Amino acid sequence: MSTQKKLMTNWRWWLCSLLFVATTVNYLDRQVLSLTYEEFIKPEFHWTDAHYGTITSFFSIFYAICCLFAGKFIDWMGTKKGYIIAIAVWSFGAVLHAACGWGTTLFVDGVDSVAALKALDVASTSSNVLLAISTTSVYLFLLCRGILALGEAGNFPAAIKVTAEYFPKKDRAFATSIFNAGASVGALAAPLCIPPIAKALGWEWAFIIIGGLGFLWIFFWQFMYEKPEKSKHVNAAELEYIHQDDEAEAAEAQKAAADAADEKSISLLAAFKFKQTWAFITGKFFTDGVWWFFLFWAPSYFQNQFGHKASDPMGQALIFTLYAIVTVVSIFGGYLPKIFVEKKGMNPYAGRMRAMLIFAFFPVAALFAQPLGMHFNSAWWPAILIGLAGAGHQAWSANLFSTIGDMFPKSTVATITGIGAMAGGVGSMIIQKVAGNLFVHAEEMGSAFTFFGFEGKPAGYFIMFCFCGIAYVLAWSIMKSLVPKYKKVNI
Repeated sequence: MSTQKKLMTNWRWWLCSLLFVATTVNYLDRQVLSLTYEEFIKPEFHWTDAHYGTITSFFSIFYAICCLFAGKFIDWMGTKKGYIIAIAVWSFGAVLHAACGWGTTLFVDGVDSVAALKALDVASTSSNVLLAISTTSVYLFLLCRGILALGEAGNFPAAIKVTAEYFPKKDRAFATSIFNAGASVGALAAPLCIPPIAKALGWEWAFIIIGGLGFLWIFFWQFMYEKPEKSKHVNAAELEYIHQDDEAEAAEAQKAAADAADEKSISLLAAFKFKQTWAFITGKFFTDGVWWFFLFWAPSYFQNQFGHKASDPMGQALIFTLYAIVTVVSIFGGYLPKIFVEKKGMNPYAGRMRAMLIFAFFPVAALFAQPLGMHFNSAWWPAILIGLAGAGHQAWSANLFSTIGDMFPKSTVATITGIGAMAGGVGSMIIQKVAGNLFVHAEEMGSAFTFFGFEGKPAGYFIMFCFCGIAYVLAWSIMKSLVPKYKKVNI
């Protein structure tokens, strides 16, 4: 065995590094809009926050819908082609954002070039032209975000499939954690690279350069990936290592088939008869949108409330700090229920629910973000407190998904997961749309719009932070009332 290890190739880890890069690019492409919206795109297209809320809400629900079918598409097309198509689609969608200015000039009379669009004098331009510019550009961005969501939905199903093909069971969790870290790296890298590109070259180039990374990735994937049995880079020793679980997995597959024959399947409508389904729906519906709200609106918040643009060093530092806290603190999310189960002797569901209650109080920190930030006139308070809230969400979310396996038989897990994903998408869509409209209304009302001592748009932000702060405790309470004790669903 020691000789095998010395002679074994390690091509699987090179492919794992490619998965990491793809996930990083996935997250970068998703962040370009939020980091260019307030400073560059909003003034050029004469958007309001309501327009931006419409775009982010559409992305949320359409991405959730696409996720329901992405896994089946990857299985149908195969890993190599499926991944190429997914990243080509989302990269095309990302780059296509850059053409929205040009596209707007094609449909709006009186604005015949992008240069004229950028140089437009609002004071001397009719309201009809401004309305046409904002409306047309919103529809074009909706199209681009739809294409982006369609492709991005395929990333995780494809990456997980590659790890199953190239890694034995004992290494899969580690390999998954490596490529999944790309989401955190992408979130940390985004504020450091996207705003400077937009400031130096124009916001269009931020979409083109970041989106173009996906096409570069395809080049490497095309030549580096083949199934282990066909790859010239995988020698016999590595192939033997990869397939070390084959016999055991075959036995497990036979057992699973036998179990599946005994287990009854469940229809989509029948799933809604169980309180456990509604518990999971509640957890996703109330909380998924909170994460997306912070993701989409934080850069705009720092600029509006504290004057720190995303392209300025201070703005970059704030967003980087926020996601650094999320990345570091959320790592411990998976350990807490393990402690309750192994050390306290609790059943898995009870241990997980107790851990989720603790994590549900992390977002309460968001209640103090606005008051402390405004009192001390410092954006560092909101950055840190929103970071803690985001870390709580990530830990909460990881445990929430695990409750499906606690409560439902294996034959129903995929169905319940899909229902929950849709619930989360709907909840996120509502939150983004409400936030955009609320901010516009609060800003228009000015001092006439008040909430706990805040006036105008700051009051609007505080309202949203209040909801985000209590959403998890509210969701946990409803879940607990629906399923007070561990009870497995019997079909």
